[in-house]
Amino acid sequence: MILQVNGKQLEIADDSTAADLIIKLDYQNQRIALEVNKTIIPKSNHAEFPLNEGDICEIIKAVGGG
Repeated sequence: MILQVNGKQLEIADDSTAADLIIKLDYQNQRIALEVNKTIIPKSNHAEFPLNEGDICEIIKAVGGG
């Protein structure tokens, strides 16, 4: 299936979850926020949150400093 991730199209397996997307993008060990179709998905729900064809995803990486 095709998703839009941070403004770019990305192909991912049809039965993918939010956790699968994060692994595919190599963000699994980073502090991120995930939004799917304008809804924030808590990290505790990533493993069971299903993605669907055409979903619009935004991934924001937390940056430390001051």
